[in-house]
Amino acid sequence: MTPRDSSGSADSPRDRWSDLDRPPLSSTALRRGLVREGGLWRRVDVVQRTGSTNSDLVARAAEGDLAEGVVLVAEEQSAARGRLDRQWSAPARSGLFFSVLLRPAEVPVARWGWLPLLTGVAVATGLSRAAGVDTALKWPNDLLVTVGDEERKAGGILAERAGDDGVVIGVGINVSLRADELPVPRAGSLALAGAANTDRDPLLRGVLRSLEDWYGRWREAGGDPAASGLQETYAAGCATLGRKVRAELPGDRSLVGEAVAVDGDGRLVLATEAGVQEPVGAGDIVHLRLA
Repeated sequence: MTPRDSSGSADSPRDRWSDLDRPPLSSTALRRGLVREGGLWRRVDVVQRTGSTNSDLVARAAEGDLAEGVVLVAEEQSAARGRLDRQWSAPARSGLFFSVLLRPAEVPVARWGWLPLLTGVAVATGLSRAAGVDTALKWPNDLLVTVGDEERKAGGILAERAGDDGVVIGVGINVSLRADELPVPRAGSLALAGAANTDRDPLLRGVLRSLEDWYGRWREAGGDPAASGLQETYAAGCATLGRKVRAELPGDRSLVGEAVAVDGDGRLVLATEAGVQEPVGAGDIVHLRLA
């Protein structure tokens, strides 16, 4: 029988099994392991190829009353997007590329800015348990690993509004990417960082269970980052804090200072040479050196 993905599209056996080090994910197995009565995750779909899981899920949410807890996973993305609409690509089945729909109705919209940081904590926690690899967070949305003695980006997070009451959060993680497949020299992967496990099925389950746990804590606390433990945990795992950084801000402005805190609004606080502490809510952060 010709293998089919969860969307019903057929793929040739040669395409689907062309790289035996990168077996395909199974929607059925993931649903069996993640979807449960009273849990957050209601549906897990795996498609072989799409442009962007975030774009697809935002569109689906706009078309109808799509419930919270839908997960869309792609084996390959042709138009994957990061922050500031930056494009990136990776070989099929070399990573985890997925988006989730959340509807945090109990949480004031002013606190929704914590969701990308919450997702970073959940991803780092889940991968630590499931992959046995140390990770760190670069504010606001990057996952870092150490390859040799170099700090490299192995993943990223993108949050987008979906209507008035929803947020779609996309996650991309390089899992088995090899050195000759790196899109840029400063990129990394779990495999290159010496992960004990690169089987994507348990890695995805571990990340989604961790996300369910942290989202539940945060939501029960009304989105309060201190009461939920999120603010303290994020700060403990954030590689940006304690470093001299350059914040590249909207309007072609930049700000240099030591990253000293993440405040209650999720902003990065920089102590500048002028003796002023300035919060940064949006922008690219360049790590310069340890403070």
